[in-house]
Amino acid sequence: MHPYLPNTAEDVQEMLQAIGVESTDELFLSVPESLRLKNELNMPQAKSEIEVRGIMNELAGKNTSIDELVCFLGAGSYDHYIPSVIRHLVSRSEFYTAYTPYQPEISQGTLQSVFEYQSMICALTGMEVSNVSMYDAATSAAEAAILASVQTKRERVLISRTLNPEYIKVLETYLKFRNVEMDYIAEKDGVTDLEDLKAKLSGNIAGVIVQYPNFYGIVEDIRPLEEAVHENKSLLIMSVDPIALGVLKSPGELKADIVVGEGQALGQNLNYGGPVLGFMTASTKLMRKMPGRIVGQTLDRDGKRAFVLTLQAREQHIRRFKATSNICSDQTLNSITAAVYMATLGKEGIKEVAVQSFKKAHHTANLLTATGKYELLFKQPFFKEFAVKCPVPVETLNAKLLEKGILGGFDLKKCNPDLGDAMLIAVTESRTMEEIQKFVEIMEEI
Repeated sequence: MHPYLPNTAEDVQEMLQAIGVESTDELFLSVPESLRLKNELNMPQAKSEIEVRGIMNELAGKNTSIDELVCFLGAGSYDHYIPSVIRHLVSRSEFYTAYTPYQPEISQGTLQSVFEYQSMICALTGMEVSNVSMYDAATSAAEAAILASVQTKRERVLISRTLNPEYIKVLETYLKFRNVEMDYIAEKDGVTDLEDLKAKLSGNIAGVIVQYPNFYGIVEDIRPLEEAVHENKSLLIMSVDPIALGVLKSPGELKADIVVGEGQALGQNLNYGGPVLGFMTASTKLMRKMPGRIVGQTLDRDGKRAFVLTLQAREQHIRRFKATSNICSDQTLNSITAAVYMATLGKEGIKEVAVQSFKKAHHTANLLTATGKYELLFKQPFFKEFAVKCPVPVETLNAKLLEKGILGGFDLKKCNPDLGDAMLIAVTESRTMEEIQKFVEIMEEI
């Protein structure tokens, strides 16, 4: 009946006798008769390895990747250059097969690699402690909101409308089932409306989430927001682009309490959407409430450097239903990839990536607006991403660009119809001057 299961008929009979039932069908009596499958699954017959490989290659060939296209699409995932050394290092079996260490102290190599990652991400964000094993930026933001509620014993959070819309959707889902209410801070000219924030701050606001740079690529002035949030004794949660921190003031300098973000830009392939890496850093006072894992450094009985999982909040270990989070999976390989990327580039390398992305984005914006056919949607400072008003629907523009081998920007009408025909364009250090020139010329022709 189930040829893919290794149990023999005798094995099955022995197990059924042990639990006191006559047949496997009795195990499913709780499933209504109308819902049970009465016939065999409509599956193809078994095929050889050669045939399966051919089928899979044919299916994969239907996709078009950024290996074949010039990418100007961002909106949360970015085509940054990944040095070849990174793939070679993280493909080593001791990294590639690493999972969550249930007997952590014997996994010194895994623990050390995570410790190095956490040290570097703390240095980048300017915060005091980092965890590991967040799924992505969206779930990291949701976990931060829950942490803020647990820490302050308040039940509401405020979300800036300039936060990535996909993050907002995940926040809505997460918080609904954790009995944490959420409200929105209006956007004004592409940035968080400070006056609306002040009007909505009250004694039951646990935290405020803002993005830096925000979804439109704009670098918001965090200082007045921070002052208002902390005056209300709420927590400031910042969702950040780690590459931008190569040139912008760190969240630590801006007095953030919790910092989350998407680590995909740190050496991770786009992978058609995942797996990616969410990160979370915080101040020391919050570390006992942080989800995921925290690796600490200590000395063993011989006085040698050693690593341990510390302050564990995972429900499987000690806290169970009292745990802040239910994070159970593991993103260690992605964390190690980020660590190798940061170590390979170093401080100056990450700064160089940020500077090149910044300069090329502004060069692209200048060329587009100089055509007289495109206008910046917002007159605000931006990092590597900017929005332009378009004379024709973005869908039309992107279709024409795709014909020319270019993956165009994000259609902002998808998340906010009030913005009209507007395209969000991302430019990273990977784009050459020739690619930028071609992109602008095609946009002008259309």
